[in-house]
Amino acid sequence: MPSSDILIAFFLTTLAFAYLPGPAMLYAAAQTVARGRFAGLMAALGIHLGGYVHVAASAAGLSILFHAVPPLYVAVKLAGALYLVWLGVCFLRAKAGSGVDIPEANLRTGRQAFMQSVAIEVLNPKTALFFLAFLPQFVDAAASFPIWLQLTILGTMVNLIFSSADIVCVGIAGDLVARLRRSGRVQLMARRAGGAMLVGLGVHLALQKS
Repeated sequence: MPSSDILIAFFLTTLAFAYLPGPAMLYAAAQTVARGRFAGLMAALGIHLGGYVHVAASAAGLSILFHAVPPLYVAVKLAGALYLVWLGVCFLRAKAGSGVDIPEANLRTGRQAFMQSVAIEVLNPKTALFFLAFLPQFVDAAASFPIWLQLTILGTMVNLIFSSADIVCVGIAGDLVARLRRSGRVQLMARRAGGAMLVGLGVHLALQKS
């Protein structure tokens, strides 16, 4: 593994990136606002597990495909963006009494949030490019561990740190929503607010040039 100085720099840099508001954090917050704290936590878990696809791709050198084949990058990015917009529109179309008052710990809602979040993270090519650009800076070619194993370990650490930020965001959003939810009307407004956030994230992702 790299020296302790490199690992400390890696940890501090990752921590700074993780706790800056980003798409994954906002997505987890949107799920929390729309569906409740449990769904938000399941969304964070889905993002976390989906992140391991990118860790594995980085260790195997597959992430470089997005650089080598730009149309592939665009296609995956647009697929993820359209899925986000579709989810947001579903929330925006919610009507009073159409499942808005489902209890927070409803397993079906949590399962949906989890599966949707895994798909969205896997379809996010920017995560793959982040790992491709960030992790090699902290790899030591002279270390006893092979490079693929160093990339796997560092990628796992990045994923865990970023997920901790998502969980903190879900906790904050959950507290705010719990204070506001006193009626079906407020729950409906929260669901639509979450939908608007998802649509905004999807449009932002689609319009990004890189």
